[in-house]
Amino acid sequence: MALKATIYKAELNVADSDRHYYGTHALTLARHPSETDERMMVRLLAFALNASEDLAFTKGLSDVDEPDVWLKDLTGAIDLWIDVGQPEERRILRACGRAKQVVIYCYAGHASKLWWDGVKNKVERARNLKVICLPSEQTKELARQAERTMQLHVNIQDSEIFASNDKGQVTIEQEVWR
Repeated sequence: MALKATIYKAELNVADSDRHYYGTHALTLARHPSETDERMMVRLLAFALNASEDLAFTKGLSDVDEPDVWLKDLTGAIDLWIDVGQPEERRILRACGRAKQVVIYCYAGHASKLWWDGVKNKVERARNLKVICLPSEQTKELARQAERTMQLHVNIQDSEIFASNDKGQVTIEQEVWR
């Protein structure tokens, strides 16, 4: 018998002064049995960093043909493809062919650096690709804020992220690799 996803409910309040976006989102996240709290919270953070009314979580780990988060236009074309982790070069190039913009959020510290060093030359022709590294110690701290029902406030100013809830605040500094 296969393990089932664990359902998390999040009220996400986003104040992004860099993009002039302010909104509240009632979200349901299905955490795949193989997914860690850290990865799930990075997915939630990726949503916050790109928040819009039409941004949506996908089947993610359960479907290899979908990203973790995406934004589609009214015709069904993919405007934004967001992956979390360290996708293979073939997946990255396929995503760049399918979407107007692809963003990858990696977060595994030294392992992310090794991954990026291994794929960066192979994906350099992809002009619509952005890769952002989130410091591992900060994403681990963010993971400690995960609860089955949670309220998270994310403030973004000058590319610095402040995520807070009743358990405390985490400051996350993005490092843009591409």
